[in-house]
Amino acid sequence: MDNNTPTVRDSHLIRKVKTFFATDWAIANKTAVYLITLFVTVWGIMLFVTVPKERFPDVVIPNIYVQTIYVGNSPKDMENLVTRPIEKQLKGITGVKVNKVTSTSLQDFSAVIVEFGTDVKTDVALQKVRDAVDKAKRDLPTDLTQEPTVAEISLSEIPIMAVNVSGDYDGIKLKEYADKLKDRIEEMTEISRVDLVGAPEREIQINVDRYKMEVAKVGYSDIEQAIQRENADITVGQLAVGDQKRTIRVNGQFNSAFDLNQVIVKNINGAPLYLRDLASIVDTVKEKESYSRLNGKNVVSLSIIKRGGENLIAASKKIHAIVEDMSKDDFPKDLKVVITGDQSVMAATSFNELVNSIIIGFILVVLVLMFFMGVTNAFFVALSVPLSMFLAFIFLPSAEFITGSAVSLNFIVLFALLFGLGIVVDDAIVVIENTHRLFSQGKGLMTAEDAARHAAGEVF
Repeated sequence: MDNNTPTVRDSHLIRKVKTFFATDWAIANKTAVYLITLFVTVWGIMLFVTVPKERFPDVVIPNIYVQTIYVGNSPKDMENLVTRPIEKQLKGITGVKVNKVTSTSLQDFSAVIVEFGTDVKTDVALQKVRDAVDKAKRDLPTDLTQEPTVAEISLSEIPIMAVNVSGDYDGIKLKEYADKLKDRIEEMTEISRVDLVGAPEREIQINVDRYKMEVAKVGYSDIEQAIQRENADITVGQLAVGDQKRTIRVNGQFNSAFDLNQVIVKNINGAPLYLRDLASIVDTVKEKESYSRLNGKNVVSLSIIKRGGENLIAASKKIHAIVEDMSKDDFPKDLKVVITGDQSVMAATSFNELVNSIIIGFILVVLVLMFFMGVTNAFFVALSVPLSMFLAFIFLPSAEFITGSAVSLNFIVLFALLFGLGIVVDDAIVVIENTHRLFSQGKGLMTAEDAARHAAGEVF
């Protein structure tokens, strides 16, 4: 009777335990599980290599920015003439948060920021604001220096690095070298645009003598029309050469101050009156609106802005290669090209540290569990760590359809995976320990496969 008691208790235990359909299928189809494991591993590794890598995720903020320039007006005038008419139309937009239209009026400048709810997509919000600004234009002054511009506030507009060009050259020459470098970098698919900072812009000044104009009876409009008339490329017709017709084109656009000196403003009694007779023409540069310095010296900087969803680390490597290549082949030896503020350095460091933490965690799990569960069980528990990560990489791109923004492998995603690994390891340990318990209690009544099936059902 004593010998039968454990058997009855074990049989009762077996009848009470439920099973888990996924485990039942896996035990019945071992070969398919091996193939799926191999498939998940290969696909996960491929995605790990190819998914764009960022330092932080691409956060979409539904905020729209409206700016207007009206030179010669005080802050009070800017508020009354520009800011308030725009605000009036913006506050009527659906989806705008209550009391979330903020404005700033400065000398010659007006800025309005519209904050939408998180359920409003950025492109929809941008179009709504543009429509509202178009309605407000009828109430705005007609002589605005710059029409209102509407743009979204995007964190992806933050430059990923700055390329600084310097040397013993004047600003115009440095700008020529910077423009060549800019053209090469903008050819990259990962780059949205490149802004030049601290670069001088060429300006040709026509300083007219008012007294000479009065004597010659010439007005400002006469000079303006003469310049517009002469500064043009003109197609004069076609010339038949044998069986071919060639277009004849006269290049008349100005390239230097000398060309402007030769402009004929009017004829006085058959004698031409040149622009040089009425004005002094100076080939110079505009007053600088931006400055860039490196180590106390003026430089021309290229502020590089990456396209959203592209690989930051890969883009940085390409830019470094372009700079190195052009420094060797296209630029003089005494021209210095220095890269500063490279965000990919911090991104790569954070990325590698987290990956190393995951690898070290895998190794430590194996070593620690070997002392308590044996080598085989420790290996299977630790195997759940990379497999769960590879499976997560497979489903990671699908998050783009849910969030509506580009998905990347960034600091937040890797940190979440690192936290999730603890849960995965705990589940694996619990299932294996439960399998051993049921197998030990039900000796003679169940096989190892039955114990695994019942153990997974209990945990599920």
